[in-house]
Amino acid sequence: MFLRSISRTALLSSISALALPLVTLAAPQVAFAADAGDAASVSELIVTATRRDTTIQDTPVNIAAVGGEEIKEQGFDNLAEITRFVPGIFIVDQGARQGNNIIVRGLNATALGSNDNNNDGGGTVATYVGDIPLFVDLKLNDIERVEFLLGPQGTLYGAGTLGGAIRYIPTRPRLGSWEGGVRGDAYGYTHGRNPSTDFGFTVNAPIGDTFAVRFNLDWLNDQGFIDQPFLVNQVGVSDPDPDFTNPAAVRANLHRKKDVNTEKTLSGRLGFRWAPTDAIDLNLTYYYQNAQVGGRQVSGAGVTSFPVKVDKWSSLMRVTEPNEVTNQLLALEGSFDLGFAELTSATGVSRYEADGRRDQTDLLIGLEYSYEAFPSFTAFTNEQREDKGFTQELRLVSKGDSPLSWIVGAYYNRKTEDGFSKEFTPFYDAYLKSVFATGPLRPDSVEYYSVTNRKLTESAGFGELSYQFNDAFQVTVGGRYYTYDLEVESGVDLPLWATTVGGRTPVDALVVNYSTVSQKDKGWLFKFNTSYKFSDDVMTYLTISEGYRIGSDNGVAACPNPLPVNQIVCALPNETEYNPDKTLNYELGLHSQWFDKRLTLNGALYYIQWKKPQVDSATQNGLQPITINGGDAESKGVEVNFAADLFEGFTLRGSYMHNLTEFTEGTPNLIPYITAPGFQGTLQYAAGAAGDRLPGSPQDQGSLYARYEMPIFEGNLAFGYGVTAAGDVLTLAGNKGGGITLPAYAVHNLSVEYQAEMWKATLYADNLFDTFVKTGVRNTPAYNQVVSDDTGANVYQRGFFYAVLPPRRVGIRFERSF
Repeated sequence: MFLRSISRTALLSSISALALPLVTLAAPQVAFAADAGDAASVSELIVTATRRDTTIQDTPVNIAAVGGEEIKEQGFDNLAEITRFVPGIFIVDQGARQGNNIIVRGLNATALGSNDNNNDGGGTVATYVGDIPLFVDLKLNDIERVEFLLGPQGTLYGAGTLGGAIRYIPTRPRLGSWEGGVRGDAYGYTHGRNPSTDFGFTVNAPIGDTFAVRFNLDWLNDQGFIDQPFLVNQVGVSDPDPDFTNPAAVRANLHRKKDVNTEKTLSGRLGFRWAPTDAIDLNLTYYYQNAQVGGRQVSGAGVTSFPVKVDKWSSLMRVTEPNEVTNQLLALEGSFDLGFAELTSATGVSRYEADGRRDQTDLLIGLEYSYEAFPSFTAFTNEQREDKGFTQELRLVSKGDSPLSWIVGAYYNRKTEDGFSKEFTPFYDAYLKSVFATGPLRPDSVEYYSVTNRKLTESAGFGELSYQFNDAFQVTVGGRYYTYDLEVESGVDLPLWATTVGGRTPVDALVVNYSTVSQKDKGWLFKFNTSYKFSDDVMTYLTISEGYRIGSDNGVAACPNPLPVNQIVCALPNETEYNPDKTLNYELGLHSQWFDKRLTLNGALYYIQWKKPQVDSATQNGLQPITINGGDAESKGVEVNFAADLFEGFTLRGSYMHNLTEFTEGTPNLIPYITAPGFQGTLQYAAGAAGDRLPGSPQDQGSLYARYEMPIFEGNLAFGYGVTAAGDVLTLAGNKGGGITLPAYAVHNLSVEYQAEMWKATLYADNLFDTFVKTGVRNTPAYNQVVSDDTGANVYQRGFFYAVLPPRRVGIRFERSF
């Protein structure tokens, strides 16, 4: 294939060269979908993102969709893989353990690596499972399609959005049809030892003419590819930094574990559908997904301060970092045809549970409280969290042929979050007693304990009013009234210090001093949209809309007054909470089809004003990650995609995005950074300035996918080749405070598929050329310093590392329908 010889830079240049004339031609809009791999399917795919059944080409908003056939055709496993082919959306893919941020049009001020294990995808995008707002990185099994709406959607959806919405549309139970299938995937990584598998099945069973049941279950057993060669044999006893020139000393203290970033995920869905009449359709669905991840998908390669050369597929962490996440959702969705309008009710009850461990050694060394003086010092955390949610959305959509149409809705959301973090420093209490402490030992080794309880209540009324002046011209106006009420209780304790140094009894007591934060807000948002059809195949549109994201607390207890002279982790008055932020989105786009619909060309030009964006910072006492409100910012860019049916059996799809998001105002104390040698004692804050580009998303991103199909024997043979590329991702705003620019990359995928009447087999290679891709970082290289323990031996701080994409993956997928 010709793509094989294109370099990374040349690829981006080629896509840019293709895209810019298209923008000049049509200022096109970013709406693209391919359901069965041909250009005509773009106009035929039915979407419901605007709350009515329409095709993408006839929908005058910024919408993209990926159909179920394309998901299977390209072997997409998760949201991160899909979004590489959807312009305008970028996911910082840091593996299954991380809380991967979803970034729309550059709306991100979060430093890479600072959003560990989040449960909101970064907060700028609302994700929906069917009609239920819920953030989950759902496995893409038995999915009808995934829809993407770019730009604020608060006048159409219950959950308010700052930058967009993503909807997983599951396959509903089908009435009157027995069907099902089995599927399997066996694959291996070039840098992993054992083969991985992914197997599942779907069954659809009708019961009479008005009732059906659908059930799917899948089991992923990914064997990983990241090694941890420097694990301590016994935490708090073994030396994490022995004499690396002495093999006996290394064996006595450390051991290697291969392929730690395993993922074992059980996912399933059980759906019941009852449609007693043509006017009533009820769906009750239970979703379950449990993911057990063995460790981080990170690399310690390039850490110059470490005395041993590190393989690029190895982590420097001292303990394993497993994480288990369970998502459950019970959804009752019903539609009722009232004649003049359709009423939809969506009720969801959800539960999220997380239980994980992190290596905390580097953070504690960086606090400069002399933890590293203990020669066997290793610290780790246990973090647990449980979220419970209830949502109710009611929506009434007008019907009929009147030029005046409308949508009205109401939304209610109640969510509670309860979590804690325990930091363990085994045998550190005994070391303190050997040096100066006089209190009792701490039997549980808990050095730090924090707890946070949140309760959020939201409600909103929303709607849109449209008038179709003639067949070509329409105008839509929309509004949203919202309120929210947030109550947070949080507190911390330093139990080991209080026990062993302060003499606290009983020795296993936890004493938490709680502080509370209450936050409320209410207001209005608006939307204006108009479109004009030049012909049946060419339509342009203009949208002006507002987006909104609620504020919250930082989960760090307030500092006492006066501050104690000993160790403390606390928030100053301006660090306890942060306020809502808001966007004003201007967008001009066009949907078009040419040459008897053999070429579909869509795209958009946009400009976004971002008011008081929520940005990352850290507390002055204890370096705890927090969020603050920064100075105003703006995002501007262009998105283009196309689908072309070039000749019999051959199709080509592509996308390109260019984005620039930067501050327009300064932000004091934006980026905490250190200057070696030293850590907290050298802490300074870099101010954000107008013109500083925001981190986390590429300035250029593109994709191409080519597919050729031909009949052979009694079936169909297809060859697929795809490439995705991205470049110029900053890790910190303006790359201040030691931030870096991640290298540009291009990842190539190849597949050969044979499909008969009832079965399909695909041989594939993802990341065909085994490209080493850095997707994120934690901290900056300044954190990897060398300090000393109380014997004078070196202690190697390892606070900086890279998150990476998987190496080459080769496998075979099989699907059998019945």
